[in-house]
Amino acid sequence: MAGSSFQVSKPMSVKEISAKAQDFDFNPFIAMKYWLRTAETLLREAQIYEQEENDQQAYLLLMRYATLVTEKLPLHPSAREPENRQGIKATTKRLPVVLDTLEVLKPRINARYAAWEKNMERRREASILLGHERSRSDLAAASDPAVAGNTTTLAAAENSQLAVKLAHKEIRRRDAARKATRQAGVSEQEEQERRTAGLWDDWEAALSKDRSKEEDEMQRNMEATRRRMDGTHDIVPDGARKLSRPRPAPIMPLKNGSSEYRYPSVTRSQPLSYEESFDSRSSSPTIPNLPPKPPKKSASAALYELQPPPVPEKATPGPPSLDMANAPPQSNFTFRPSAYLESGEPLRTVFLPPTLRTEFLKHAAPNTRNNLETCGMLCGTLISNALFIQRVVIPEQKSTSDTCETVNENSLFEYCSKEDLLLLGWIHTHPTQSCFMSSVDLHTHFGYQTMMNESIAIVCAPSKNPSWGVFRLTDPPGKQAIAQCRQSSLFHPHAETNIYTDALRPGHVFEAEGLEFSIVDLRP
Repeated sequence: MAGSSFQVSKPMSVKEISAKAQDFDFNPFIAMKYWLRTAETLLREAQIYEQEENDQQAYLLLMRYATLVTEKLPLHPSAREPENRQGIKATTKRLPVVLDTLEVLKPRINARYAAWEKNMERRREASILLGHERSRSDLAAASDPAVAGNTTTLAAAENSQLAVKLAHKEIRRRDAARKATRQAGVSEQEEQERRTAGLWDDWEAALSKDRSKEEDEMQRNMEATRRRMDGTHDIVPDGARKLSRPRPAPIMPLKNGSSEYRYPSVTRSQPLSYEESFDSRSSSPTIPNLPPKPPKKSASAALYELQPPPVPEKATPGPPSLDMANAPPQSNFTFRPSAYLESGEPLRTVFLPPTLRTEFLKHAAPNTRNNLETCGMLCGTLISNALFIQRVVIPEQKSTSDTCETVNENSLFEYCSKEDLLLLGWIHTHPTQSCFMSSVDLHTHFGYQTMMNESIAIVCAPSKNPSWGVFRLTDPPGKQAIAQCRQSSLFHPHAETNIYTDALRPGHVFEAEGLEFSIVDLRP
């Protein structure tokens, strides 16, 4: 297969993944809403990685979530504001299940690491026979849990058509699963109960009358979680005991809805399958009375089951399972990073439909004729360690000749959650200006890139040449410069000359011919 390689780097150990998960910059000057959305993004990505059997990356994201929620968010200057306090409470309620999932993933990672050590010599011989040379991606793989130790990795440039076919198949499957979930229905009582597990737009409405009691419980849970993360993982938070049941509560809400951020059904992915050189999943915990295939059980599968299965007999704790008879075969490949931040951190490939900008400009045309900017959100999904832009959502907005401000932001995030979409960046027009990132654009994009390193900004300048560009903040120094900027004027200069850079190939963004997308206009 074009652009494929056999990975000679070893899998990462739990200790290495944990250290990497806790190594991130927490800037208290970034608004709390961005950190809370970052936490939600971490969980949603972890779900997909775990279901795709990428245990290392799932472990990293869940560990980072736990670190962010227990150690960082309580230190934020606005943590005690009512809406933020309720937001922290919502993230804290998920900690027991996050930790339970980590406990399920840990032995799998350890078993795989041990299997690698036993097979190291054989793998070395195989790589020599294949004439494999260690490229930058190979060397970086040793510290990237998403690809470390994977039998086969694929280069985006040589496999864009495979990526498109894979995306179309997986997106259609997820759409069908989401429709089935919606048809299942949910009682008003369940709807109200799940409201407390909602995201940022429902915190204020869901404030409890007995805040002091809830805060005490939240503090106990956080302290117990810290001890469990630092110790031998045998300390169960008080909240986890109260939530204890034969099947752990889902990491995120089960159902999708209009204002409760109930996430839709996204069952296990179905990428193409390749023969593995070795497999260590047979050591994973099991649950009795399950159908015989496949042996892999997803620790987050309870998120998506329409009805829970019968409670099993007492047995060795293990993850809840999907409909195993219909589960797809296990995959053993992943798209490897296509570019790197200036700091050396890998960037996952973002696949962009080539005609997206021209279609967006058609929707923006009335504003463009009136010298008004138009903005839209780039939404998509994660499949096999690559990000696919599949929808442009045009939110309600207020525009001038050189600014565009989103109105009723909650409706945008509500829509994204209901449709199971990740926010991958934004696109906007410069009706009369050239194609560049203004100071306003840089500060706007900072929020997106805080939530996800791969987030991009597309600028369309239809009256100029070049007429469009795809950008990201440099990291460092651009992202750090914007984080530290305290200038109050709307438009202002920055001292750094390389504050942003092109993201198109040879960056991490690839145009994928034939990649389907749609445009949804939420403007009144």
